[in-house]
Amino acid sequence: MLLALATFANAQTAREEIYADLHRSASNYLAYPEPTGVHYTAAPRGYKPFYISHYARHGSRWLIGKDEYPAPVRRLNRAKRAGVLTPVGERALAILDSVERMSNGRLGELTPLGHRQHRGIAQRMYKNFPEVFDGDVSVDARSTVVIRCILSMQAECMALQALNPKLRFRNDASHHDMYYMNYEHDDNLSKFRGEPDARRTRDDFWKQTVDSRRFVSQLISDENYIKDSVNSDALMNSIFNVCSNMQSLDTDLDLYWLFTPEECYQLWRNSNLGWYINYGASPLTKGKMPYFEANLLRNIIETADTCITQQHPGATMRFGHEVVIYPLAALMELGNYGKAYTDPYTLEVDVRNYNIFPMASNIQIIFYRKSGSDDVLVKTLLNEHEMTLPVQSDKAPYYHWRDVRDYYLAKLNAFSL
Repeated sequence: MLLALATFANAQTAREEIYADLHRSASNYLAYPEPTGVHYTAAPRGYKPFYISHYARHGSRWLIGKDEYPAPVRRLNRAKRAGVLTPVGERALAILDSVERMSNGRLGELTPLGHRQHRGIAQRMYKNFPEVFDGDVSVDARSTVVIRCILSMQAECMALQALNPKLRFRNDASHHDMYYMNYEHDDNLSKFRGEPDARRTRDDFWKQTVDSRRFVSQLISDENYIKDSVNSDALMNSIFNVCSNMQSLDTDLDLYWLFTPEECYQLWRNSNLGWYINYGASPLTKGKMPYFEANLLRNIIETADTCITQQHPGATMRFGHEVVIYPLAALMELGNYGKAYTDPYTLEVDVRNYNIFPMASNIQIIFYRKSGSDDVLVKTLLNEHEMTLPVQSDKAPYYHWRDVRDYYLAKLNAFSL
């Protein structure tokens, strides 16, 4: 009890966490924070890991949109030609211009940091669960058809191969698997994102929390020009996106000095709300968004049912995107992520998106068994941290697979639009 009270007392608010490290405000652009000081709960006596099922987001990447780098450069250049760009604006423009040039031909590509992230994840997976990768076992690794995901898969597989040359890999990246690897095209589900209440909530929250006037005034000196020729919110947001993603680029260039910690926090709050509405169990989207990953969860279950019949099944590894990781975490009800929250101002108490889907984010389901027993236990990690599951267990954070399996199948079978 004393330990629990001490933990509660030392818990930081989202504002405090972001003030301590502004990179967290990047939401899905946060570079994977390598876990330190993590201590896993010992497995029940006699149980050993024998199989891993996992889904990982690609590692750190460049921005994707073709106008994401040019847009802020274009807007500041226009102000420069008008003679209203401040010295701070000149400095910001120089950095933005440099990053845009660096991005030429690389939109959406995996960065060197992205490769290192996945090598590190694979190495720790091997170290934490060596029994899974012992001997000449098989690793079935699949990726979406996007090159940054394929390269992320390659990075993990090569790291594992270096640790055990006997491992046998099956690698694939095919449209054949996209129905569960990155299921996007369901108009019946997507329509809920257009709910008027969802749009209104996001718009109202932005108006109440974000004030772009200070930010823009440090870049542009003429108030009339700002009023007549600048969309201040758009300029602030576009620069923040570039700034947020620069932590993935192995560069000394930085733009966080343009933003106050409070501005970073408020911009993050809006991102946190938007992602929750579009991908979490938000009542504003009728709690439907996690079911985009119904096919994936069924695949995880069915593949595991096949693999656990084998003496030494190895691992099933999948590589995709954050738009899968977030709803999958909600669908699986990892920790608090499957719960419904109605107040956008207190959402961050339990849901902080930078803990869910940074670059290279991953969900690992570790399967355990012991000799002479047909009871299989599972433990689930989100970004290499133990998570609770929505079933009762006498061995938490280890859960009986039969209970987990039955709960998820019942949930999937009961779903309807």
